[in-house]
Amino acid sequence: MNPATIMKLMNAKMQFAGSHPKFMAFLQSVFTKLPEEGTIVEFVVTRPGEEPVKANIKLKQSDLELLAELKELMQ
Repeated sequence: MNPATIMKLMNAKMQFAGSHPKFMAFLQSVFTKLPEEGTIVEFVVTRPGEEPVKANIKLKQSDLELLAELKELMQ
């Protein structure tokens, strides 16, 4: 990966962490130990004035490999 792209991602991560410290702490808590295959992750998006939209995924081995690679990239 291009070093400039990595620096850009790291800066974006730092800005996001500064804006959302509780969410970053949540992610650290959940992903300290990578989830195992079959773990269900749920997403909820609630826009102002609208009903929440929910979805979930059951993690597969390929998902876990992607998460491990992303975790390595972000360190």
